[in-house]
Amino acid sequence: MPYMLALLIYKLRRTRRSSKFDAIEGFLQSNNNLMPIRYSYSNIKTMTRGFREKLGEGGYGSVYKGKLRSGHDVAVKVLSKPKENGQDFINEVATIGRIHHVNVVNLVGYCVERSKRALVYDFMTNGSLDKYVRIRERNNSLSLEKKCEIAIGVARGIEYLHRGCDIQILHFDIKPHNILLDDNFTPKISDFGLAKFYSTEKATVTLTAARGTIGYVAPELINRNIGDVSYKADVYSFGMLLMEMLGLKRDIVADKDESSQYFPYWIYDHFNKGKDIETGNADEIEDNDDDDDDDEHEHARTITKKMTIVGLWCIQISPVDRPSMSEVLKMLENGNENLEIPPRPSQSPQVAWNNDQTWETMSTDSIALLGDDGSNDE
Repeated sequence: MPYMLALLIYKLRRTRRSSKFDAIEGFLQSNNNLMPIRYSYSNIKTMTRGFREKLGEGGYGSVYKGKLRSGHDVAVKVLSKPKENGQDFINEVATIGRIHHVNVVNLVGYCVERSKRALVYDFMTNGSLDKYVRIRERNNSLSLEKKCEIAIGVARGIEYLHRGCDIQILHFDIKPHNILLDDNFTPKISDFGLAKFYSTEKATVTLTAARGTIGYVAPELINRNIGDVSYKADVYSFGMLLMEMLGLKRDIVADKDESSQYFPYWIYDHFNKGKDIETGNADEIEDNDDDDDDDEHEHARTITKKMTIVGLWCIQISPVDRPSMSEVLKMLENGNENLEIPPRPSQSPQVAWNNDQTWETMSTDSIALLGDDGSNDE
């Protein structure tokens, strides 16, 4: 009897595993238009030299540096805890396997061998944006002008996902960690494990659970009474990304006099008083007695004000009050002359979410496909 029970459990587990692999194989075989190359696991071991150089590690596995036979450097993401139905893997391959855009990371290939799964991407020399917005060291900082260029690139990538494909792709996890930078600091959107696909004709989408990363998740994903879920969730996350790039989220929370305020309120107060916004790049916009530097400082102030106002529009509590990514891109690419400050929010996300700390989000626990950032921390 114990033997028969053990045999039955073994068969059930094997059937479950087989159905999981069959789902992935079925998807791959039914999508002949996918561009990436399929590699064997032995190919993966060869290109990574036996997984010798680890670049990062996260909840979904590890990333290793590799090299193709052509000499092209790649980042190999080996999945250690794939979802039971392989949905995270399918999302990655289905999304970036179909599209090509300068501001979306390029999927070179993938590996599926029973329980072994890996994704092969172009190697990003300058790592993730995260290390440039969270670290204050001078040699690791980016100028305001470069940050604005990166923001515009990210906006173009998101707009392409929303409007440039034959389907609507919602990312749901826009954050600095998922923006990779190549050797020219061109931004590439990465990590599509939480992405959802919808018809371009659909204005709203249906989700069974909130998804994203705390601090970047749109309020309507937590409290459906706020509004319908749509591409505006990515717009909200992008707005929080802008605030992070300017150092406003971090700096304002660190300010003891303002720490009790939801940070956009602090920004509105400064605009109302005609004050400049102090950002993480404050050293670039300090007053200087040298008249030759006046134009440079004024240019820095202009960029700061523009990115701040665009960010405020993006993080409006109600999704109907947020612009589309096409409108966001126009605001970032144009000057400040016609930019209006959005209405002050009537409530903060803390109120909108009921601030009960009980909600959960699906998060990719992302690992960047990056160069040497000196840390494996998430």
